[in-house]
Amino acid sequence: MAPTAADARDIMVLGESGLLAISPPWNRPTPVLSRRRLEWPNGAIAMLYSADEPERLRGHQHDAAWCDEVCAWRYARDAWDMLMLGLRLGSDPRVVVTTTPKPIDILVGTGENGRMLGLLNDPGCAVTRGSSYLNEANLSPTFFTHITRQYRGTRLGRQELDAEIIDDLGGLWSRKTIEGCRVRSTGDLQRIVVAIDPAVTSGDESDETGIVVAGKDSSGHGYVLDDLSGRYAPVEWARRAIDAYHRHEADRIVAEVNNGGEMVEATIRMVDPDVSFKPVHASRGKVIRAEPVAALYEQGRVHHAGAFSVLEDQMCAFTSDFSRDAAGYSPDRVDALVWALTELMVEAVPYQGLIDFYRERAQEAAT
Repeated sequence: MAPTAADARDIMVLGESGLLAISPPWNRPTPVLSRRRLEWPNGAIAMLYSADEPERLRGHQHDAAWCDEVCAWRYARDAWDMLMLGLRLGSDPRVVVTTTPKPIDILVGTGENGRMLGLLNDPGCAVTRGSSYLNEANLSPTFFTHITRQYRGTRLGRQELDAEIIDDLGGLWSRKTIEGCRVRSTGDLQRIVVAIDPAVTSGDESDETGIVVAGKDSSGHGYVLDDLSGRYAPVEWARRAIDAYHRHEADRIVAEVNNGGEMVEATIRMVDPDVSFKPVHASRGKVIRAEPVAALYEQGRVHHAGAFSVLEDQMCAFTSDFSRDAAGYSPDRVDALVWALTELMVEAVPYQGLIDFYRERAQEAAT
């Protein structure tokens, strides 16, 4: 099982370190990808699953499992529970988990408030750790030259390369807050919006275009429904946003137009001229815009319908003194999240411009 069906196929089976690549010729399985399975010469069969579809595990039973990148599973606990209930064949069924470690419930949960234990706290779990540097002989020298210069010693490098579990660094959001607001279903939503933070360019080194879908129910609680962010050409991000607009039956597309101006709306209208569109302008800094939304999380009024690992990483790394140059990226997913929840839940404050003016003067005086 992998985060998505494509990951299971492309990484776990067909990848350079996948099952086909590491199997000896005399015992190499035959992939039958149309049926989501592998078949070995001795009759053994392995099924491929996506953690995005936990219910597909119902009715199946197994004697062993391999779970890859559990910390990136959108419905981690649901998928894990369904897998465990079917792991009942043979005398000693077992599961191996391979993942980049993150301080989230499925990995480090303590079992409080009726929750299940995280894997690292389960007495039946044996833990092996290894850094990317132990695999240096099999990887490009250029890769190690680059990552040593760029990432070694950073939060991202310690997590991705050294296999450390990195605690929160004082961001506007914390892992504990996000985990506490995670839900399995949303109920009846009264409003749904798709928010876009468009990138200026779409090359390999460009910023991402943030695309986040969020909704609000009748009790005033907000729900993050999807994160579709990525590096896209303008027409492509417009198509993805409009597809989400129709799929989620959204009321409106909200897009920041500071960089693109009228071209942002023109790009969307070119794909679908009939969608409801609202341009928004960033007149204040990212942190100031994000603070009211972070406060809604602290009040328990915003929930995540599933896990959004990359978005949540950005949220927890988004500190009050966030620097794009120091971080090496722009928090475009957070920007889209803030625009979506601001549209749904944050009411305009009278005389906000005057308040911001004096806030800035006070910060200048303090420094």
